[in-house]
Amino acid sequence: MATSKQPTVIGRGLGGELRVLREGRKMSCKEVADLLGWQASKISRMETGKQGIRPADVASLLVIYRVIGRDRDRLVKLAERSDDIGYWENQAALSAESKTLMRIEREAISIVNYEPLLIPGLVQTGDYVRALMRVGNVPAEDIDSRVAARLARQAILTKDEPPTLRLIVDEFVLRRVLGSTKIMSRQLRHVLESVEQGATTLQVLPLSLRGHSGLDGSFTLLDFVRNKPVVHLEHKISGLFLEEPDQVEFFRAEADTLSEVALSPAKSVELVATIAREHDRE
Repeated sequence: MATSKQPTVIGRGLGGELRVLREGRKMSCKEVADLLGWQASKISRMETGKQGIRPADVASLLVIYRVIGRDRDRLVKLAERSDDIGYWENQAALSAESKTLMRIEREAISIVNYEPLLIPGLVQTGDYVRALMRVGNVPAEDIDSRVAARLARQAILTKDEPPTLRLIVDEFVLRRVLGSTKIMSRQLRHVLESVEQGATTLQVLPLSLRGHSGLDGSFTLLDFVRNKPVVHLEHKISGLFLEEPDQVEFFRAEADTLSEVALSPAKSVELVATIAREHDRE
């Protein structure tokens, strides 16, 4: 039955996975619906999160899509929780991309990402990602696919109407060398190029601050046209999605607080360019 409630992160993520499975079988919504005796619109509403997803319906779809074992159990369990607010997503291993984050990033009209330790993922270069994964002990045979997945996320920045991207990073991020000074120099210039394209702004928290309220961890805040805003907190092998209004507003206020003590966008760009030149000379 259709619902007027806004879909949760779990519902949106589950719907996206069901769409990927259907497309992987090269089937249309109508073809699947005909096999199950449903209306094609029901499949579409489930995949877009506009309709609640019952575990029994998911089980029926997974028979059509030939999904069994752990993958089937995981998706049915997601359906059982599809109305829950907030979501703790377990990832396969360090630096694995969050499937849920990848899907909701595509819908976002505004993204704020604060990072105290690393260059934000949406503006990382392939060489930087590889260096990060090597020091993170990602198996060598997994690195290429992980790099491809990370870079695929960045396609949202080249859409006809890309989301506004607001980046706040600690100066420490710019100075720590991952891979080599050449990799870091190219990485910082890539950040500058992203800013020059117009939809991305950057602010740097200078080392002269000595301390600030963001030292306890990174966060990403995403806003959407129709759906509720979401905060994503990333950990080594999991990610937490927050949807409660008071939780979201806490991080929105935190972003504003960090922005107030950070360098202006213009001075931040100057600092990034200066540090890139320093890496060149090392």
